[in-house]
Amino acid sequence: MNSANNLTLHTDKYQINMMYAHWKSGTDGEGAVFEAFFRKLPFGNGYAVFAGLERIVDFIRHLQFGVEELSYLAKQEENYDPAFLELLRRFQFKGTIHAVEEGSLVFPNEPIIRVEGTIFETQLIETALLNFMNYQTLIATKASRIKQVAAGDILLEFGTRRAQEADAAVWGARAAYIAGFHATSNMHAGMMFGIPTKGTHAHSWVQGHESEEEAFLAYAQALPDGVTLLVDTYDTLRSGVPNAIKTAHWLESVGKRLAGIRLDSGDLAYLSKEARKLLDAAGLQDAKIVASNDLDETLIFNLKAQGAKIDTWGVGTQLITAADQPSLGGVYKLTARERNGEYIPVIKISANPEKVSAPGKKNVYRIMNRSTGLAEADYISLSNETDMQQGGRIKLFDPIHPYIHRYVNDYEAVPLLKPIVVQGEIVYKLPPLEQIRSYHEQQLSLFRPEILRKLNPDLYPVHLSEQAWQVKMELIKSHQQ
Repeated sequence: MNSANNLTLHTDKYQINMMYAHWKSGTDGEGAVFEAFFRKLPFGNGYAVFAGLERIVDFIRHLQFGVEELSYLAKQEENYDPAFLELLRRFQFKGTIHAVEEGSLVFPNEPIIRVEGTIFETQLIETALLNFMNYQTLIATKASRIKQVAAGDILLEFGTRRAQEADAAVWGARAAYIAGFHATSNMHAGMMFGIPTKGTHAHSWVQGHESEEEAFLAYAQALPDGVTLLVDTYDTLRSGVPNAIKTAHWLESVGKRLAGIRLDSGDLAYLSKEARKLLDAAGLQDAKIVASNDLDETLIFNLKAQGAKIDTWGVGTQLITAADQPSLGGVYKLTARERNGEYIPVIKISANPEKVSAPGKKNVYRIMNRSTGLAEADYISLSNETDMQQGGRIKLFDPIHPYIHRYVNDYEAVPLLKPIVVQGEIVYKLPPLEQIRSYHEQQLSLFRPEILRKLNPDLYPVHLSEQAWQVKMELIKSHQQ
């Protein structure tokens, strides 16, 4: 594998150091269970949208230390033992990974990904796994928020030139498409994932001609199918839209129609309403108005409230950089380790109560109310509990305020963690992107609108089972003593 494409060392140095220390201590073969989750919903949203699984699977598939990676490690100041480097040369991931399916709605403090294997291999993949999960989940969540307020309008991802490098642009476009965007301007993303691509032209095209009218006509002559003209280079209403109408009449003479105009500056509410009047008066009722210019869900929400006549939204910087919250903050915590052939739960205790981890190997279930067909809560139980399989009555209680509780009987418990990799073998067939996109849309229909709304969403409950809660309390008490 070419070293530029080998992501095995896409990790933090302390991971390699801990692997080395485990090897020197003879504990590298001991079993461990890690869980990846996030503690707080981004953007003040009511939910997050899980994305990144395809890249995680691809990372696991190609995980191996090549000649260049080993040569680089041999030069480190730690002076790693050559026998350790030989072990890495022969390394293969033999662990097991369970994960939520891409496009799923997920919530704080529930395992999104569970990794089981030797401490050696589970430690190695932490950094890359979090990197892929955190970024793509963040962008998919932002895109879903925008989709919620766009109310059926066309959404175009325009963020490539402002993204944090090429990978962010390409995988961010994919995450946005999962959450409901209709197309991207990024041709590489279109080629890699089959995402529809859309684009108009730049201001430089207009500036590069003697007049705006000449520029529009030349563009229409070159690309007569699907012409959308950028009308704000000089004066939107006195020059841009009138010249677009002239171009539309030429297109009609050759049997074509003007697809639309694009507004990229100014008062988008006012300009879109005035432009709509001009287009309609010219018999161009079918011409669409596209808007761009640092749009996000709040601006789109406000523009629609002002009656803006915008049909298509080109969203770039604010989406691809998640500008109002540029990180998800997902973490990867050890929840169980092997000792004397048995797995025992472990806990991380913190002065910050929200950072105290939930110990033990766990499963996550979505509790579906049979009478309404809607999600009632997510329920986290220890992997050896049987209540869920037997369909018995379960107690749902707030883990922060345990006195707040209720019982549910008539429910379906849907397991969220699916086997992805089992003992090193990839057993999960990655679905096509269109299927993931449809799955996300279907997921939204399973939740009350109060959970999905943009402003002040209702809190969706995530509960620990009584056994999981008890284990947590006992471990806290034992460490305090």
